[in-house]
Amino acid sequence: MAVTTRLRARKLSEPTIARLPVYQRIAEGWQRRGLTRIDSQQIGELAGVTATTVRRDLAGLGSFGTRGAGYDVNVLNERIGEALGHDRKYDVAVVGIGNLGRALVNSSNFLIRGAQLADLYDNDPEVIGTEVAGHIVKPLNGPIARATVGVVCVPAVAAQEVADRLVNADIHALLNFAQQVITVPLGTAVHYVDFSIELQILMYHLNNGTGPLGGGLLHSLGIATANPLRAT
Repeated sequence: MAVTTRLRARKLSEPTIARLPVYQRIAEGWQRRGLTRIDSQQIGELAGVTATTVRRDLAGLGSFGTRGAGYDVNVLNERIGEALGHDRKYDVAVVGIGNLGRALVNSSNFLIRGAQLADLYDNDPEVIGTEVAGHIVKPLNGPIARATVGVVCVPAVAAQEVADRLVNADIHALLNFAQQVITVPLGTAVHYVDFSIELQILMYHLNNGTGPLGGGLLHSLGIATANPLRAT
């Protein structure tokens, strides 16, 4: 238990946080193949970064690698999961069950370990009351149940109103897919996801031969190219 507390207390850089889920996927792939150890060079080649970057990133999770022998795959997977909060429980509420909302909640890659889909909301009478991903869609104009994370999948014009309602329901972590910057009170975390921006960034690196940066949601959903990450 003391190890978990220590890992969370150490602040990681944003680029490191972006790379950790990729390292974890690599470790999980190693586990499925029955392999027990992996070194920084192997991780780096698969993630598209240098071995030095891998070692620097993983050093922020504590000392668990062995010089010359690399990392125990099971421990690596556990340490990354602890750092990213996968050992905790999260209730996720999704607002806007249109094409994007449906695709997300039906995707096997949408929810991290520890996260569970709690509630779905929409304002379309034809959608309200229907079952999606095993949940009955609730009316948006009704009460919003408290959750850990609110996912905003509504048109831009409705994004601020939805964000306000989620915050008023004591939900202070928002994943915003709407093409609209929203205003939230201090203490509320917002992460913006815009597929058109992701594609523009990808095209920039493709056209300039620099290789895509960061990974982002496209990478987390399994939409990736060779050399998905680059050290920063």
